[in-house]
Amino acid sequence: MELPTLKVERLYRQISNLLIGCIKKGQFPAGAILPPERELAKQLGVSRSSIREALIALEITGWVEIRTGNGVYVMDPLPQTEAAPAEEEFSLKALIQARQVYEAMTAELAARNGSDDQRAELQEITQDLIQLHVNDDKFLREDKRFHLLIAEMTGNEVLRDMMEYLWNKRKSSRFVRLESHYAESDFPREMNQDHEDIARAIIARDAVQARACMERHLQHVYDRLFIE
Repeated sequence: MELPTLKVERLYRQISNLLIGCIKKGQFPAGAILPPERELAKQLGVSRSSIREALIALEITGWVEIRTGNGVYVMDPLPQTEAAPAEEEFSLKALIQARQVYEAMTAELAARNGSDDQRAELQEITQDLIQLHVNDDKFLREDKRFHLLIAEMTGNEVLRDMMEYLWNKRKSSRFVRLESHYAESDFPREMNQDHEDIARAIIARDAVQARACMERHLQHVYDRLFIE
């Protein structure tokens, strides 16, 4: 007897498929508002961050509309065909957690190994960043320069390439949608305070403080985008 192949799905994908099933059965009819994230999380026994990821996936595939501050509504009309996910199904929550672990290490190594020229360049980038207060393309370009330079300052080209790989995951449609809905207007201002703290520690060659500042920075990112 030939057994079917089991497919392992990310939790957010399992949740989104369950909600699609509820929508198809009429439990959440077209135009209706879905229960709040907290209530869905409680009913399904999962975290709010997993619910949020699932809702982002549903919006991208045309099943719901997220109206920030006003709730999540089932689309009316419903999509005629189901759009398959076109990109890697990594967890957005896991991406930020991976960056927190990885970049804490690179910040520590940058403080130990960076050259004087690189420290001066990091100071210049930081000064450029703190002039930017809108989460737009210009801010993202400077933000990328900041994080990639720190990885380069480790003196290890593989670590630098790995940082670019992680950063480019941020371009996924799900992450972009997550930021557009849940990163508040003062997001760059708070991030830039973190950037100043990180740069100050690296320039001072304080490896322990550089690690701590980077960990705190990415925890701030996580806290802004996800609510447990």
